[in-house]
Amino acid sequence: MSTGLAADIEWRTSVARVPYRDALAEMDERNRAIAAGNARELVWLLEHPPVYTAGTSAAGDELLDPRFEVVEAGRGGRYTYHGPGQRVGYVLLDLGQRGRDVRAYVHALEGWVIDTLRDVGLESWRAPGRVGIWTRDVDGSEAKIGAIGVRVRRWVTMHGFSVNLAPDLAHFGGIVPCGIAEFGVTSLARLGIDLAPEAFDAALLARAGDFLAALKPCENR
Repeated sequence: MSTGLAADIEWRTSVARVPYRDALAEMDERNRAIAAGNARELVWLLEHPPVYTAGTSAAGDELLDPRFEVVEAGRGGRYTYHGPGQRVGYVLLDLGQRGRDVRAYVHALEGWVIDTLRDVGLESWRAPGRVGIWTRDVDGSEAKIGAIGVRVRRWVTMHGFSVNLAPDLAHFGGIVPCGIAEFGVTSLARLGIDLAPEAFDAALLARAGDFLAALKPCENR
């Protein structure tokens, strides 16, 4: 396992909850600056107030109860929920320097989350045909533990992943999460793992070197 993050990549954690629209504005500005060579790449870990976000493929009938603000996210994917108790990671990397392979990037991002969850005691996996990170719920059925949603502009990535540490799972009931109605959503807390955001961040950082090493063309995957 290759630990840590390259010195030229900023690792940022926000203690206070960041409104979703503010995060979008920050990502937009940072994307432009990275592409222009005026800023470092960024991994930003944070938590949002409750919000539903709509990806570019979101269908109107999948917004069941807009009890929270709904924001057009600009990323790929459909509806998702962000809120307290969920760790969100925004990853802004220059793929122009890392193989220019979006599939390889998404695969590496998924692998980073899966490896980190294993390190904190939870087995999870990719599921063919279903976006996200999956695990076994308390009843043995498959359930989503993490979401993946990305955008690439000027070969610089935006958005990233979210992992359910201990959110109010009832808040997911206002949407069809990622358009997948037949499977539920779970959390580390529901599965008996009590993990502070800082501990999850540390586990992510320990796997960051592996994540970066995986960013290469994936023709042979």
